[in-house]
Amino acid sequence: MSDEGLRVMIVDDHEVVREGLRSLFDRRPGMTVVAEAGTVAEAVALAVRHAPNVIVMDVRLPDGSGVEACRDIRAELPDTRVIMLTSYADDEAVFSSILAGASGYLLKQIRGQQLAEAVEAVARGESLLDPQVTKRVMDQMRNLATQPAADKRAGLTEQEYKILTLIAEGKTNREIAAEIFLSDKTVKNYVSSILSKLNLRRRSEAAAYIARRMPPRPRE
Repeated sequence: MSDEGLRVMIVDDHEVVREGLRSLFDRRPGMTVVAEAGTVAEAVALAVRHAPNVIVMDVRLPDGSGVEACRDIRAELPDTRVIMLTSYADDEAVFSSILAGASGYLLKQIRGQQLAEAVEAVARGESLLDPQVTKRVMDQMRNLATQPAADKRAGLTEQEYKILTLIAEGKTNREIAAEIFLSDKTVKNYVSSILSKLNLRRRSEAAAYIARRMPPRPRE
């Protein structure tokens, strides 16, 4: 950590929320807000410029998802920790956030002191999930872990397996389509086929499935 203490960045598209968080963090001894952003593009650019220790990131942003911003920032700044702060206990967003490298997923109903303490905990290397989402996520992970993997994976084509690994990286259908040169509709059909073959209902379950049961896709 730098001489100026714990460096925090705030990402939220509502100015009043950013002001409230800045006031909260600036009152915390040893904690300094070094940047604020309201979009994915701003978040990535300002994170690279200021290299904060911890980023408090909204999940829903005007130009994309905070999960995308988290993934891009962590790729550039692996030592920067990210806490996703949202109004919604969305299982799919939780899985995607974890896979994107987030260290925490908290709901905006959290009390100010608890949030400040969470930022400090994440800066120390701890990982946090809001109690309201932890049990559901852990139950789903345990259920998926007890399902046989080998027979399921054998039913996937090479293209379907590639798309499954991209889902696990938190990519949207549009991003997947651009990466493997297919139409959005074709990718959507592939995703439906993958879920059917694996006997899963949601993308989040597919992401958790590959995170627990398959090796990571090798980088090119």
